[in-house]
Amino acid sequence: MRKKGDIRSVNNYMHIDVKLLKACAKNKRKAQEELYKACFLFLMPICKRFHQNEADAHAAYNDVFLKILNNLSKLDLDEVPFPSWAKRVMTNALIDEYRRNKKYREQIQKCDEERKLEFYSKEVVNNAITDYDERSILRLLDYLKPDSKRVFILYVIEGYSHKEIAHIMNMSVGTSKWHLSIARKELREMITKIEN
Repeated sequence: MRKKGDIRSVNNYMHIDVKLLKACAKNKRKAQEELYKACFLFLMPICKRFHQNEADAHAAYNDVFLKILNNLSKLDLDEVPFPSWAKRVMTNALIDEYRRNKKYREQIQKCDEERKLEFYSKEVVNNAITDYDERSILRLLDYLKPDSKRVFILYVIEGYSHKEIAHIMNMSVGTSKWHLSIARKELREMITKIEN
């Protein structure tokens, strides 16, 4: 299929014979394997710039190489320089992945910060822990309205954020906060009545 010298990598530049690319576009497995090996030396350094460990870089290379193979048939292989195109596809895919992961990391960090703000926003002296056992408190929860009780349990006992509770219960974040406030107020009133 190819003669020696059809694939060359010199100073981080790769030349690949158009016949090999056309064979890959026709799903010839042997040609695809050759292209994989040839591109690996050229494109893997790009992956390593975006990923700290070898396994993640290799996984990213495999994903994007598959994308390259799937789009070869759409490319005018006689006109478009394959190395430049492949490098652009690899770089763009890695940038997109980085942005997705960055948004995810920022969202996680924001949720953590919201929880910290809620925790430190006001000092709460909770005598209920020392004065009441678990059963007593759970019995008091039964006197709350169902939605307020559920929000209280999700937030205080199970540790969900208001955003997560709003999603679970199909309500706004403000409504979730309102239910928690009402639940706390009513519990405080019940405990005060019991103590007096």
